[in-house]
Amino acid sequence: METRDKVDAKRMLDEVALSDAMRAGVRPGLEAAIEAIEAETDLTEEGHDRAINQFRDNLARLAAIEADREAHPEIADVKIDRPVFILGLPRCGTSLLHALIGSDTAVRTPLSWEVAMPSPPPEAATFDNDPRAQAFDDYVAANFSGKWADVMKAHPIGARIPQECGMILETSFQGLNPVMLFRMPGFYRWYLQSDTRFAYQVHRMWLQHLAWHNPRKRWVVKVQEHAYHIPELLAAYPDAMFVQPHRDPVTVMASISRLIEVIRSVSFDHQNRAALGEELLHLWHDGQARMMAVRQERPDLPIHDMRYLDLAADPVGAVRGVYDFAGIDFTPATESGVRGWLAANPADKHGRHTYALEDYGLTKERVQSVYADYIDTYRAYL
Repeated sequence: METRDKVDAKRMLDEVALSDAMRAGVRPGLEAAIEAIEAETDLTEEGHDRAINQFRDNLARLAAIEADREAHPEIADVKIDRPVFILGLPRCGTSLLHALIGSDTAVRTPLSWEVAMPSPPPEAATFDNDPRAQAFDDYVAANFSGKWADVMKAHPIGARIPQECGMILETSFQGLNPVMLFRMPGFYRWYLQSDTRFAYQVHRMWLQHLAWHNPRKRWVVKVQEHAYHIPELLAAYPDAMFVQPHRDPVTVMASISRLIEVIRSVSFDHQNRAALGEELLHLWHDGQARMMAVRQERPDLPIHDMRYLDLAADPVGAVRGVYDFAGIDFTPATESGVRGWLAANPADKHGRHTYALEDYGLTKERVQSVYADYIDTYRAYL
């Protein structure tokens, strides 16, 4: 069997034009990610190459952000006022909530096409017909088929659908996206103990970049992994506000296990479903345990707890509740946008997302045992 060339972090960094500060920031995480990928023997050659290419893309997108910032120093002066971070367990309606809020033209969410292709910075005058949006949709049409087709059943993907912060944070190499795609336990252990202040410096650079020539009054962003590093987030955004939907973790674990199995399917010929269930059972609980600890230490944090069941039953009312909490005007145009998005995007638009807990070696009792602290804390919202 032919031995592939060893991937080298220095060589990858030399391929892009990054400042010394950016290189120093990304290097520890890049090295940890490469080490974890090289240790994963179950990855196919295609999966290995996909991971390395993603790392290169992350570096290239960060380099583009930094180059534009150097050419236009005024980007660093863009104000980010009271950004709203949606977080919580996966499969709690966070993507739906983010998309509904993103339908409001008065609120800024990062769209998928501009996070994938951020340079040059988006312009308000051409935002609705920027050719990069069509290029992103063409990519989705070409790639989210075959093994990946089921991803669309569980998670909306499109150029004008809000993108999670995971794709932003991974450009700092201090984010969880690679762990979801490729199973990287070594990198995950590194991530848990790392100081991610650099990640949120990069995150802020992104929001300033995207808002420079296409601003709104407020930003609303989302990804579950924010829960793991709230102190670092607050160092970058001291006026941040939080929205945390809640759902029965038994249902959550069945749904997310199926989604991650599908996402990883293009990089692994075989997956151990029981091992996957056990991995995700603890991974997502780690984030909730950290979030609960922060909330106990900081009871003054502005957080709006909400029930997934309420979001599903009354989406308009759920968005109104978020706006009331965050001090954002809920206008007739807001409601019209929300209702329009719901009409255009029914839950089964791409087929039904089906899953069963026992497929992943888990039982209701096992999940409830691991999440006993979460269930006791948020019982009223489940």
